[in-house]
Parts: sequence; C-alpha cells; structure tokens
Amino acid sequence: MERRWVASARRCWGPWILWLLPALAGGQHLPGGDKEVTVTGVRGRAVELSCGTGPVEPSVVFWSFAPGATWPLVTTGPPRAVAASQGREVMVAPGAGTLGRVTLRAGTLELRELRAGAQGRFLCQGLFPERGRQHLGYHSVLLRVLVPVSKPFVQPSAAAVAEGTAVALSCAVREGTEPLSFSWQHREPRGGPSVSPPLGTVGARAELNLAPANRSHLGWYVCTVGNQVNSQASEPIYLDIVYGPDAPAITVEPFSPETGGFSAGEREDVVLSCRAPSNPPSRYVWLHNGSQVHVGQTYVMAAIARAQAGTYTCLAENPHLQTRTQASVVLTVYYPPAGSPSCSATATTDLRAVALRCHWPGGFPLAELRWVGLVPPGDNEEVTGTSVSMATSIQPGAATSNGSSFSCLASHPALPRGAVCGITLWVPAGGPSCVVAATKGDEYVMLRCRWEGGTPAVTLRWRDAGGHFLGDPSPSVAVLVLSTGGSLRGRDFICAAAHPLRAGGAECRLRLDVPALEAESSEVVVLEGDEARLACRRHGGDNLGATMAWYDPREQEVTAGMATKYHLERGRTWLNLTVADAEWPRDAGTYRCAAANTVGSASLAVRLRVERYPAPPNVTISKLRYTRARTEVRLQWRTHGTGNLTGFVVQRRPAKKLPRRVAGLWETAAGDIEPESRDRRLGGLDPAVLYAFRVLAVNHRTAGHPSEVQTPGEVGGGTHWSMESSVGFRVNRHKLPPLWAPPILVLGAASSPPVLLTRGYFVT
Repeated sequence: MERRWVASARRCWGPWILWLLPALAGGQHLPGGDKEVTVTGVRGRAVELSCGTGPVEPSVVFWSFAPGATWPLVTTGPPRAVAASQGREVMVAPGAGTLGRVTLRAGTLELRELRAGAQGRFLCQGLFPERGRQHLGYHSVLLRVLVPVSKPFVQPSAAAVAEGTAVALSCAVREGTEPLSFSWQHREPRGGPSVSPPLGTVGARAELNLAPANRSHLGWYVCTVGNQVNSQASEPIYLDIVYGPDAPAITVEPFSPETGGFSAGEREDVVLSCRAPSNPPSRYVWLHNGSQVHVGQTYVMAAIARAQAGTYTCLAENPHLQTRTQASVVLTVYYPPAGSPSCSATATTDLRAVALRCHWPGGFPLAELRWVGLVPPGDNEEVTGTSVSMATSIQPGAATSNGSSFSCLASHPALPRGAVCGITLWVPAGGPSCVVAATKGDEYVMLRCRWEGGTPAVTLRWRDAGGHFLGDPSPSVAVLVLSTGGSLRGRDFICAAAHPLRAGGAECRLRLDVPALEAESSEVVVLEGDEARLACRRHGGDNLGATMAWYDPREQEVTAGMATKYHLERGRTWLNLTVADAEWPRDAGTYRCAAANTVGSASLAVRLRVERYPAPPNVTISKLRYTRARTEVRLQWRTHGTGNLTGFVVQRRPAKKLPRRVAGLWETAAGDIEPESRDRRLGGLDPAVLYAFRVLAVNHRTAGHPSEVQTPGEVGGGTHWSMESSVGFRVNRHKLPPLWAPPILVLGAASSPPVLLTRGYFVT
C-alpha cells in the first residue's frame, strides 16, 4: 500500500519526491530539531506536530510514523508514510486513519480525534528554500498518547458479612494511563458524613480490606480513580454488616417496679417495649407464661385484666444469622371484681312486691355489698345488712311510691373510693298496645302485646273474651301464636297488664276480621282511546298478611307482567288499576277489586263504560291528477254534512288493470292530515302502476265512510272516465289529453269471483 502511495506521489510531483527518498536514511537536522521533541496528547482530542521551529515553511514536506506501545518509547516496527505536501497540494496516506483524523497545513501535522495507536516516533522531512536553493532537513517528534480513566467499578468479596469476619472491596478500571490514584469514601446508611478509609493499591485496581468488619463499617462505599487526564467515581455500593441481636432490654409503662418484677392496676393500659440492636432488625416475639401472645417490638395491653398477669418474655431473633436472645419480667395485676356492681329489680310471683338484687362476683377479696334507700333530705337509710358478692332486698309494692330510688354500695381494698349502682322504681306512662301479624304462609296468626319501660318491667298476659288465660305471663312483651285452622274471624283477644306499684291493671284488645274495601267510584265512564283509572282502598286487616288484586271482566287477575294495556299502582293500603287506550267494547265491563288476609277475603265491583266518538262527516274527491311523470299526484277533496273530525287519511292500492289480477288491500298513503286541510300531494308512485285512491275523515278513533274510489288523470285537456265494480259501478270524470284507447275487459283468476274493469278515453 505504501509503495503504491509513493509511486502515486512520484507521478504527481515528479523528481521532488526522489530528493526525499535518500533522506530517509540521512539528512540534516532542521533548525531547532537537533534533538527529539516529546509531545503529549489525549486520546479523543487533537494534537499538532510541527516540522521544526524555523520561520520558513517547507515547499515540500513528508511525514512518516514508527509505532511504539510502551513508554519510554520503544518503536516496534518500520516507519510508514503518513502525509506529504507540495505547495498547496496535500496527500494523506491510506493507512493514516488509524492515528486519528489527519490534516497537513504548512508542514504542521494535525491529528484530531487522536487514537491510542498514534503513540510513537513521527519523522518530518522537507525541502526548505534557503538563498535561492532548496535545503533538505528533518525533524523527529515523540508522541505520547494519554488514555483517560474509565468509570471504575467496585466488587465486594461479599454483599453481606457477619460482624467479626473479614471483607474486602476491590476497585478497578478498564482503561486509563498510569499512574492511577485511588481514593475511597464511606457514608453511613442514614446519610452520615463521608470518611476515607485506608486502602491498598495494585496497578489499575485498589482493595479496601476490613478485617475484622464491625457494625461501624455498614453503609455506602464509593471509589474514585484519577490520572493526569481526569478522574471518575464509581456507583455507590452498599456493604451490609450483619450482627446481633444483643441482649434485649425490657421497659414497662407505667413504671411501677416491685420485688421480682412490676405491677399494674386492673383496667390500666400497660405497654411492654423490647430493644435488641441487630442487623437486619430483630424479629420480636412476646411470650406470656410460655405462650406466644404478640409479634412486634412493642406489646400494648389496653385495660389490662387479671388474667394477663404472669411472666412476659421478649424473644429477639436475627433472621439472617438465625441467632436469638431473650429477657423476661414478671407482671402482677391487682384487681377488684370485673366490671362494676349490677342492680336489678323484678316483680315477685304474686306481682305485689319488688325484689331488689345487687350482684358483683369475683375479685380478691370478694366485694362487700349493701342496699340503702334515699331518705329526705338526701341521707341514706340502710335497707339490708352487708353481703358478699350478692345482696337482695324485698320492697312491698303498696308501701313503695312511684319514683323511689335505691342504691347498692360496694367496697373493695383495691378501690379506695368503692363502687355503686342505683335503681329507681317507676311505672311507665300510657298502657299496653296490641298488634296482630300473619306468619309466613298464613298458617299462623301472631298476637303481640307491648308495654315497654318501667322498673320492674310490666307483666303482660293474653286471655280470650271468656276470661281464659292463653300462654304464660312475660315482662314488657307478650306474644301469642294461633293456628288459622280454627275459626278466628270475629273473635276478640285481650292483653292484661300488671305492675307492683300500680293499684289497678290495664289492658288492650284485638278483633280478628277481614279487610273492608272502598272504591273511588262504582262506575267509570271514558271515551274510546282515553285512559280509565279504577281506584280501590282497603281498611283494616293490615297486619294479617293482607293482599290486594284487580280482576278484569273475564275474571283474570291483572298482574304487573301483563301487556301494556294495564298498569298497576300500589300503596300500603291501596291499589289503582289504569286501563290505557280504552277500546269499545273490548275493555268495557265489570272489574273486581279483591282483598284477602289470614282470616278471610272481600271483593268490590267497579263498572267501566267505554263510549265511542260521533261519526265524522262524509268526504268526496273533487280533483285527482298527475303532476309530474306519473310519480306524483295532487289530491283535493271536500266534506259533506255535519260532525266533528280530527283529521283525514288517504289510502291507495293498485287499480284492477292487468288480466288475471285482483286489486290488493288498501294501504295508507298519508295519515295524520290536519282537519283544516283539503289538499295533498302524494309522491313516490311507480309510473308503471295505475293507482286507485280514496279519502276517509277521522274523529279520534271513529272513521267515517270512505269516499268514492278514483284513479288519477293525466295533466292536460280531455276527460278520463274510470269505472271499477265489485258489487256495482263507480264512474268518475277527469280532464285528460285528447287521446283514445279501446276498452279493456279484465277477468279474475279461475278460483276468484269475476271482476269487471272497463276503461276508455274520448275527446271532448
């Protein structure tokens, strides 16, 4: 390649290049070039190499290069051409791209985007003009290429180590011109200050040895590497030091130490906390008398009870090292009886006295209880002596006034202020209330008597009209269930109420009967097409499973799932039936409202009368003709006689024209025509079909007699006669163009009765 390049240069520059060839082995030093010059460059950047230091630029220059990988430089191969120039003409050797981007200006060789392979000896040879002659000289440049430091990476010997063992972190770079400098920074996990631990450096890597490792070494480590070009820092790497758990320390709140442990009062909130330094953090388990009760560092016992007294052990575990430590404390709970004393009052069996009971079991020692009564002006009068856990006092009803109050006083060594419960004897206002309800399936009737309130509660009991008691007495609420298999209709039942402080009794009674029905109107009259509303309401029998239904004139029950003809509106005690779009005579007749409950049924008839609207006046067609190419006709009509009307309807069908063809059914060509209108344009006609038209007047749902049937005539002069007959003939006259055609006789199919259609034209 170099030979071809020299040959090319020889062809381009003629004999000048021959002057340079002998100088490869000898020549004279250029001014300032009596010794080799050392130049330093950085890979990836630019460097300039000058051919001597004289003020005269060479007319011809030739640069060559001998590589050298090590420093101090030792060339490892023969020199090779790099670039040459003669005047403004410059030629770069083909292989010069391995040195960088090569340019040559005025004898100065510039290497941009310098590569590491450009390190070596560069030789510049040139012809310099001197006193009218060309002087041959050379200049040698030693180029050293520095490589920047790459981003270092850190590799620990282990990501996590146990405390007391050795660990090493190594820092290395892929490239960078030596000598390299290394430094380490350590930062605690919670963002503490960075420190620089000692390190050992070996060439392009450094090691940080921690032997033995302790918990202070835990945290982030960063390695920084630099040379005379640049410096780079590694990504932080986390070193985990595993240790612990240390011996747990237990604290108790509230702090109440005693011999052998701690104490707390009943219902106090007690907090046990345990701390055992460890990494990873300790897993805490609390044991109560050897049984696990909680997992976590803090165990909160809200409103501690006596059953929670005993030995509490905190077990701390390091899940990584699988090591455990533990500590225990003894907790004693002093307690009175659970809760507070309870006071109650019940009527005696004969309903003439009140039994006062005070109960507070448990505790150590047992609580002492006694009843006292309130005596004006507020002093307590002792009613009974002192008892343990339970105290009872009987108060005669006749001697106790309504609103009397009594208190039960409790004393216990653990309660400096003691405890108390009170009760007030009173009779509720009003009286008993009775209700009746049917059970599922209407198999039973349930009578319920209620009179809530009072101390003691009111005693209730059911009896029949003959005075026979039914069921057992009960406080506040009495329920009696009766089977519907017997005759219950019209029977009376009484609920009797009694209270020790009430001199006389009280009662309420129920009568079992079927519901009574009431209609808004016994007869409803509407016009055809209107909406009819039938209203029905029931009275009584509400709680006996009462149901309501409507039946139509055909005695079929009207349900919500039926067609849109009927609509039901239902309330708790009423049911309304709406008949939409009433038709005569289909919807007219007698409708029945029915109600039933557990003890019987009842019904009520309501008549619906549907009346028709009066017939509208008759209609005749006054004009019918085509307006454009037999696709549109204009129709005019007029009415005869009196009568209300709400609109008109225009009908059409194909006229009987072709052999063996009978006219089809009438179809609506225009509907909902305003009653004031007497004119209509009808489009969308088939030009090949001859249509027949008729007009009907409409009064709501009532249609009048149809007009005579006519077919349209052509636009122009003349008259068109059309006759159509099934029973007789209808003859219509229209103006037509002066054309003529022979009459046509059309017969129906063999299976159909004969139909005669005669048509002809004549000129007037």
